[in-house]
Amino acid sequence: MEYGFTTAAYVVASVLFILSLGGLSGQESAKRAIWYGIVGMALAVLATLFGPGSGNWWLSAIMIAIGGSIGWVVAKRVQMTEMPQLVAAMHSLVGLAAVFVGFNAQIELARVLRIKAEGAAHDFQGFAAVLAHKTPAEIAMLKIEVFLGIFIGAVTFTGSVVAFGKLAGKVDGKPKKLPGGHMLNAAALLLSVLFGVLYCAGVGSGVFWLILVMLLAFFIGYHLIMGIGGADMPVVVSMLNSYSGWAAAAIGFTLGNDLLIVTGALVGSSGAILSYIMCKAMNRNFVSVILGGFGGQSGPAAEIEGEQIAIDADGVAAALNEADSVVIVPGYGMAVAQAQGAVSELTRKLRAAGKNVRFAIHPVAGRLPGHMNVLLAEARVPYDIVLEMEEINDDFPDTDVVIVIGSNDIVNPAAQEDPNSPIAGMPVLEVWKAKQVFVSKRGQGTGYSGIENPLFFKENTRMFYGDAKDSVNKLLPMID
Repeated sequence: MEYGFTTAAYVVASVLFILSLGGLSGQESAKRAIWYGIVGMALAVLATLFGPGSGNWWLSAIMIAIGGSIGWVVAKRVQMTEMPQLVAAMHSLVGLAAVFVGFNAQIELARVLRIKAEGAAHDFQGFAAVLAHKTPAEIAMLKIEVFLGIFIGAVTFTGSVVAFGKLAGKVDGKPKKLPGGHMLNAAALLLSVLFGVLYCAGVGSGVFWLILVMLLAFFIGYHLIMGIGGADMPVVVSMLNSYSGWAAAAIGFTLGNDLLIVTGALVGSSGAILSYIMCKAMNRNFVSVILGGFGGQSGPAAEIEGEQIAIDADGVAAALNEADSVVIVPGYGMAVAQAQGAVSELTRKLRAAGKNVRFAIHPVAGRLPGHMNVLLAEARVPYDIVLEMEEINDDFPDTDVVIVIGSNDIVNPAAQEDPNSPIAGMPVLEVWKAKQVFVSKRGQGTGYSGIENPLFFKENTRMFYGDAKDSVNKLLPMID
């Protein structure tokens, strides 16, 4: 009866997770999709707590209360601009959990095998009872699962910690490698496989080999992500999401938990697909990015001629009042300034004045896929005027005014004009084709990837310097 209830609950939870994942593909259905995920996770936790082999309910309740309280506090304190690094931090916890579960499984397995070898009668409980009934072939498979769980989990942990540091500005965003570069990663991988084989073959202490695998995987995760530059951070986030999913799936196989296997596979596959989509959107080679940047710039970047010409709020407002069509391109600078509310109010006033106002969203705008969509939805910008790059790129030649708010690489014409640029070939929003372009930036610095932008020097571009929120607020009283 207990097994039937748990299995049924896991099936329902799996369906809810699938519905949640599917619903997140659209802004209109995203809120409902979040609730699907919440209900599915609550059901999964309850089914696990009261399912077969469960126990220590008071300890579980205390741990859930502590974890839930920490999560509540963190969620309340974290700003929307900090969501990318929060996601990276959550990935690190999944990886660390996989490592702990792997070591616990090995310790339990060693204890069960020792007791069985001694021939002493013993009433195994919980996970130990499952291990006690495994055949030699099943134990061999379990060891492979433990090895994979610890290896993938350890890579995910340190990789996510480094990604968190880069996204939070605590670690330099430029790619850095130790002397030896990719050869060090390859050597660490080969040694990990060797130690994994020795562990699975039962040579010496299993925990000893797993510790060595863990340390090598820690290094791989650290060195791999340190070697990836800031321009590729959106791909890194989705890639680590995939890693955390496969780590969870490995845990599921180790524990014999069908729901973990299904959930881990969903997260792992969706993260891998998203990483591929992000690479395509940035004209990056997927393998090159995940291996820490094979390839790179083929020659010196083209020199930029001209100067950046500034404009004040009066000039921008006058152009907006005369324009019939306006496109707003949001970027990470909007998120930093928390300007989405002011941008939403500007949009409302322009539309009330009869202007055709739309938003252009690049797939990698911000530092997390969908970052800008979430901010605009939070500010109650209508979904139907928020368009993806493919939907709006052809409309820029017929657009009177484009306002770029805190974006750099995604509107950089060097992607099309300079074959030696680090972003050469990357699909970008072709804003320079509009009649007038206003760029809201704090100063004359480069973007997160450190690449200069020729857009800022073009004749139809004017620089609207200052904090994005303050700059937009100055425009509001001037819009007729």
